[in-house]
Amino acid sequence: MKKSTSSREHRNNHKSKNIAAGDVRIIGGQFKRRVVRFIDAEGLRPTPDRLRETLFSWLLPDIHGAYVLDSCAGSGVLGFEALSRGAAHTTFIEINPAQSNMLRQSAEQLHLSADTHQIIQGTAERVLMQEQIVPRPFNIVFIDPPYAQDLWQPILIALITQSLIDSETLIYLEADKDLESQLKQLEETLNKNPDIQSSAIQQIIRFECVKQTKVGQVVAGLYRLSSS
Repeated sequence: MKKSTSSREHRNNHKSKNIAAGDVRIIGGQFKRRVVRFIDAEGLRPTPDRLRETLFSWLLPDIHGAYVLDSCAGSGVLGFEALSRGAAHTTFIEINPAQSNMLRQSAEQLHLSADTHQIIQGTAERVLMQEQIVPRPFNIVFIDPPYAQDLWQPILIALITQSLIDSETLIYLEADKDLESQLKQLEETLNKNPDIQSSAIQQIIRFECVKQTKVGQVVAGLYRLSSS
């Protein structure tokens, strides 16, 4: 899902009451056909139904009772979809204040209890580095920021450095370019950086592809962190 992540992108989107908005439907689980809303902001586009259906088919054996991170939440449809399908808790991070408020409204409209979700307004990589995020590690992480910004790389570094993921965590990545070559470059960065190594895993870090698909120009994959 492409989402609003820079202050420049949302500088005119703080007028919370009269802001233009769209909506997207949850496609499975207890909230099936319920609508969550999102603001009309550059870079904010929910993951299409077809790709979302594929993703949650992949996650079917692992979603029940999972602790989930929606790291660039946007509409929050991935995180809400996870809760709809049996996840125990979702942490939403969204930089845009107006969209963060809309996430709270969606949670209220779905009658979610406070112990099932957390909504944090801020830049994902900074929030993950600075705040005491609980629970840890996450079972499932969604990383799908605006494609052009490649923010999933610093987000992954923050998750590893802060021990918020481990070898059992399923990591969903979505981009408009080949993920494998970029992950290889990130592996090199991680394995050459002593600060990251000392904070995270004292071994060689690799990303294992569990599932991958392509829909149009969008490349999406499910990965695990492995070390040897």
